[in-house]
Amino acid sequence: MAKRFATAHLDELPAVEQVFDGAWRPVRQRFGIDAFGVNAWVGKHPLDRLLEEHDELPNGTDGHQELYFVARGHARFLIDGEEVDAPAGTFVAIVDPAVVRTAFANAPDTAILAVGAAPGKPFEVSNWERRHLGG
Repeated sequence: MAKRFATAHLDELPAVEQVFDGAWRPVRQRFGIDAFGVNAWVGKHPLDRLLEEHDELPNGTDGHQELYFVARGHARFLIDGEEVDAPAGTFVAIVDPAVVRTAFANAPDTAILAVGAAPGKPFEVSNWERRHLGG
């Protein structure tokens, strides 16, 4: 019988470096999750960019809503130009795909978990994820 669950510590997930400062840790791929997108972003230093500036308008994401959780450290989000202070334990929900967002580390070793999917539609892996994982 196949194992029905799996565990991993954030620091065990392989980091895929991006063009911005934060290291992307592809959670969805690690666990074989097919129902929604989920990723972690870790910044080693204060001021590291954790999330690229983006929206989720239909451009391969099909209008995802996203929920971010600051798992450790301290982050600063810019959401449609508004600064949001987000210490560890903070949730930031973006329900409108047109909202432009980015995030930066305010403390060393800051980690953000991002979960997203398009409402009412079957989940599809985004073009962004395929492009960055080479598949």
